[in-house]
Amino acid sequence: MTPALVLAGITKRFGGLQAVQDVTAEIASGQITGLIGPNGAGKTTIFRIISGAMRPTAGRIVFGDREITGWSPHAVCRLGICLTHQIVRPFPDLTVLENVLVSASFGSGGRLRHSAGAEAEAVLEFTGLIARRDLPASALTLAERKRLEIARALATRPSVLLLDEVLAGLNPAESQRAVELVRQVKARGVTIFMIEHVMRAVMALSDRVLVINHGRLIADGPPAHVADLPQVIEAYLGKRLEG
Repeated sequence: MTPALVLAGITKRFGGLQAVQDVTAEIASGQITGLIGPNGAGKTTIFRIISGAMRPTAGRIVFGDREITGWSPHAVCRLGICLTHQIVRPFPDLTVLENVLVSASFGSGGRLRHSAGAEAEAVLEFTGLIARRDLPASALTLAERKRLEIARALATRPSVLLLDEVLAGLNPAESQRAVELVRQVKARGVTIFMIEHVMRAVMALSDRVLVINHGRLIADGPPAHVADLPQVIEAYLGKRLEG
């Protein structure tokens, strides 16, 4: 099977700081791939490079049969890759429906207003926000704003969805609802690449997990296998002190 996304030798330097170092990985179509690692490991930098918000110093991004390295964010989105943000930023003065309508009008394929409206309503129904459609986005709770962020992304009709800490700041009940929503998105055939610090959730959701530390890929495999690797345990907990 052709991977949905290929990262080939991705490197990013900021002056003397090497934030990402020669990361190579394939993101399988139709699966959930988790990207984990300690704070500052380079995870969000990788997502920003994929989405076009940042150019790599070296390396290539391939989506399907196209190299998209250095493409602009709007071009990447229109092609079918959409990024959600850990710190959600809806248009606060627009209604929930209007927020999603903007994405539906802009995304992959671009729709006329009447078809975009139907698409936006369908997405709000799917994400459980239809009853909040006429409220300003600023009136939503954090959990609802997180769902709105996913709704806005889905309205662009992505084939690959990049989720950056969609569970951050949620209580256990809200987290469980978000986990179920992610599963439902996968069931629709969307490939998901997700950064997450809630280990129980990412291990339960992911078909495969990539682990990055100090900008380098240190593990790649099924969740149960990756969780037991010494280098992964050391990255999170540090080295065992002897004696």
